[in-house]
Amino acid sequence: LEHRSYFTDHIRTQSCLTDHIRTQIEAASRRTATQETPIKCSDIFRPLPGQDKAIRTVLTKGVAGIGKTVSVQKFILDWSEGNIIQDVLLIFPLPFRELNLMKEKKFSLVELLHRFFPEICELKPKHYTNNKILFIFDGLDECRLPLDFQNNERLRDVTESSSVDVLLTNLIKGNLLPSALLWITSRPAAANQIPPECVDQVTEVRGFSEPQKEEYFRKRISDQSLANRIITHMKSSKSLYIMCHIPVFCWIAATVLERMLGEAESGEIPKTLTQVFTHFLIFQLRHKDQKYGRSMKGQKRSHPHHMRKNVLALGKLAFQQLEKGNLIFYEEDLRNCGIGVREISVYSGRCTQIFREEFELQLGKVFSFVHLSVQEFLAAVYVFISLISTNTNVLQQQHPEMVKTPMSVFLNSAVDKALQSQNGHLDLFLRFLLGLSLESNQTLLRDLLTQTGSSSPSKEETVKYIKEKISDSSSTEKSINLFHCLNELNDHSLVQEVQTYLSRGSISGLHGARLSPAQWSALVFVLLNSEEELDEFDLRKYDPSEECLSSDLLIHHPLIELHYLLYLLFYRLSGCGLTEESCKSLTSVLQTENSLRELEMNNNDLHNSGVEQLCAGLKSSHCKLEILR
Repeated sequence: LEHRSYFTDHIRTQSCLTDHIRTQIEAASRRTATQETPIKCSDIFRPLPGQDKAIRTVLTKGVAGIGKTVSVQKFILDWSEGNIIQDVLLIFPLPFRELNLMKEKKFSLVELLHRFFPEICELKPKHYTNNKILFIFDGLDECRLPLDFQNNERLRDVTESSSVDVLLTNLIKGNLLPSALLWITSRPAAANQIPPECVDQVTEVRGFSEPQKEEYFRKRISDQSLANRIITHMKSSKSLYIMCHIPVFCWIAATVLERMLGEAESGEIPKTLTQVFTHFLIFQLRHKDQKYGRSMKGQKRSHPHHMRKNVLALGKLAFQQLEKGNLIFYEEDLRNCGIGVREISVYSGRCTQIFREEFELQLGKVFSFVHLSVQEFLAAVYVFISLISTNTNVLQQQHPEMVKTPMSVFLNSAVDKALQSQNGHLDLFLRFLLGLSLESNQTLLRDLLTQTGSSSPSKEETVKYIKEKISDSSSTEKSINLFHCLNELNDHSLVQEVQTYLSRGSISGLHGARLSPAQWSALVFVLLNSEEELDEFDLRKYDPSEECLSSDLLIHHPLIELHYLLYLLFYRLSGCGLTEESCKSLTSVLQTENSLRELEMNNNDLHNSGVEQLCAGLKSSHCKLEILR
């Protein structure tokens, strides 16, 4: 099976990560200094060396599209072929998106399993208690059940009827079938729905490593010369290449670039996310016409009005569900957006219909976009077209008014709305929305737009506003996303200000420089996106009086530490006011595959706790440090 070639292993960890694909680096930077151990998917129920307690429940985290469901599928395949956990007699995969459909029903656990797996109807209750079985609950983030662990009734009998919610909470707590194994997968933001005391082991799927990114494109593209060109192009844009941690994004990028580079299509090769997804949408619309015969001789392609109507309907669905935090939706959600179920099947490239008829679930079908980023892009398309076509600002939740809103005012309000999000769920939506405000991207979508809605003055006002927000922001993650927003607007002025300091291609140009908060954020961004690989980073070269370079550097700006410093040979932090808190970030570096050979940390007040954390990092198999001062 092809997915074996693209499968990525887990990391055994106890960390909590952020919720979104753009924050792969940011998420990594916040990992605490706990021991992390790479493990194979087949070993997730195997205890650590020296760990006596058996593992009953495993919680696997991972951002959208990173490969959690593929992990589940591969695990079941390997088990069915007799390669793993042969002491397990039965595996019951129960996706939350299908359990949702039974929210109002009552079953015993045995009846619920019979509903999903009619083939096991002859099994008796004793077969569940006398044999080792495994339940796999995939997609906790898609769960629409209350999961009331505190107030749900206690249940021990597999033949006693109750709500699906009560069955699940008792299974997870170990009241029902305490001998059974449980595997739960979830996006990070939803993982806290499971009480920590109910979880024996936490693993994380981190997606493609650096070598695996290239491996994917080489396997996906048969023409190796073309594959090399695609890899080179992706590496030239760090904001694109970082997202290649996500297998689905690799597929989207490969779909677009294979067509544009391989078929010599005219037009600029995409360099921003908005450009990539705009071309992807165009490709899907053309593919839909070809697939359903619209482009056949004697027949017309879809009328632009009809095409615009369908895309807006999908976009409305995408936006409404994005605001609610939903990645899956049901027939009622589609009907509320004016989409017929039959009509949606035409858009199989963008909206996936999953319905297992063998379960005989007559409660409806379940839908989702092919990936969260596609949902965010279509949401941005809907919001933008609504503004320029009907003067409707749908970002105003109360009463969207059909009053002419200046583009700069509209975009600035979108920036504010995204910054107010606690989990960053609108970050990528904002980048897409800003990118769509450029006339060059609107030209690509001319069949969907009745008019353009961009002007040079409005862009300049929005750029100025974003720069002000960067200066005011105390959040590294939000600042970095705002720089990506500037990139979508093709504005690099703030980055160029810092690059003037780096006049000779060396960070020494910043010696003694007093950087403003915005410029410091720009420096972080430049280091992350620079193609220059520096061997050494010396914090002492900066003006020590600048508050941005305080003792909390590695806490407030950990992006340098975890992504950039992995590739450095020498890191000099002597006399930089570091504390024990700073050691958490440094320990994460030492516990991750890195190139660090010399670390200078003398004349800092690390305390015993800080030194103990560093010792944990020094014990890691990834630590190749030769000199520690």
